[in-house]
Amino acid sequence: MISEHVDVLVIGAGPSGAVAASLLHQKGIKVKVVERTHFPRFVIGESLIPRCMDHFDEAGFVEEVEAKGFEKKFGARFLRGSEVCWFDFSQKFSKGWNWTWQLPRADFDKTLTDVLQRRGVDIAFGTTVENVVFNGTDSLTTVSDEAGNRREIHARFLIDCSGYGRVLPRLLDLDAPSSFPPMAATFVHVDDVRRPSGEEGTMITFDILDQKVWFWVIPFSDGRSSLGLVCPKEHLEALDQGNNADTFRHIIRQSDYYRARFDELEFLFEPKKIVSYAKAVKKLYGTGYALTGNSAEFLDPVFSSGVCFATESGALSAKLAIRQLAGEVVDWEHEYEEHMLWGVDVFRSYIRDWYSGDLQKFIFHPEVNEDVRRKVCSVLAGYVWDKENPFVKKHDRAVRAVTHLLP
Repeated sequence: MISEHVDVLVIGAGPSGAVAASLLHQKGIKVKVVERTHFPRFVIGESLIPRCMDHFDEAGFVEEVEAKGFEKKFGARFLRGSEVCWFDFSQKFSKGWNWTWQLPRADFDKTLTDVLQRRGVDIAFGTTVENVVFNGTDSLTTVSDEAGNRREIHARFLIDCSGYGRVLPRLLDLDAPSSFPPMAATFVHVDDVRRPSGEEGTMITFDILDQKVWFWVIPFSDGRSSLGLVCPKEHLEALDQGNNADTFRHIIRQSDYYRARFDELEFLFEPKKIVSYAKAVKKLYGTGYALTGNSAEFLDPVFSSGVCFATESGALSAKLAIRQLAGEVVDWEHEYEEHMLWGVDVFRSYIRDWYSGDLQKFIFHPEVNEDVRRKVCSVLAGYVWDKENPFVKKHDRAVRAVTHLLP
């Protein structure tokens, strides 16, 4: 069996793996990335938030991604019947980026890996991880390609960026039950041929159909749009029209705002459906490895936190691995797990308040002052580690405390 030796093995070439690999490569670390699929490939998570841009900038991706002309996202619009609320990222409390992208992930992820390969990063596509054995911080990973050829990769550290593949949680029995009730999502792409001109046609929108039921519209720069519904699992079952396409057409007709724009358009693929998507793990790290992104925790798509957690954890795990490889003693509990779980808990609070109705009342209430909105806007922009923001520091009660004072 062929063997190779690297400093760091990264499993998965999505945004988390790409950011981690780039930062490692910048520091002269010998890194190898293994990816089960071939790019481009479809994946959900098409709406980014500004905190991601800090990581893409540090990893050296922004200029080349911007050249692709992806749709820029400057905020988010929320609809509820005749009520409309717009959060402008330039009006947030925290310092940081005021824009990001909304984009087809197949094209975006391929852009990142193309950049990495041009810079000399070794990426093995079509490669599946079969087993991992740890000997202290060193690991021996057995992989196979599509022809069935197997090889062993010796690494001094391993970063699992496998997303929903959840390689190490599966192999090391790290999965844990999520604290969220089972939710479901169904989604599709369309050629948005009735798209209005200007900002109205390109802004990302969350259309609230019921307190726990919302419809997303994410326009892309190439004329396509991503449409999706998120709701309790039982609600999606009740909408079933016998097949996924008819069910999704029925869903579109529930939106008074978007019915005319999207009704009867052909779907670019059979609508996809995921159920009980929230994920959790017992630990985010162990001796010789770290879990990042969806391979660790996934909450809910409502505030587009997935790629933010992926890039935050990909960047941080790479930086800590660099220090550890240089001989430093790294406190992974404090510097990695506690940091990441703080952000997870902040978003968890806001997602809880969203589905309870408190945050929706806050969003649409005309008497919430602009300073408070700026602080909530920072959370929606992904700056959930800025503890100077009281709506971050007191995330478990801040929204409810304000909402309960509103008439």
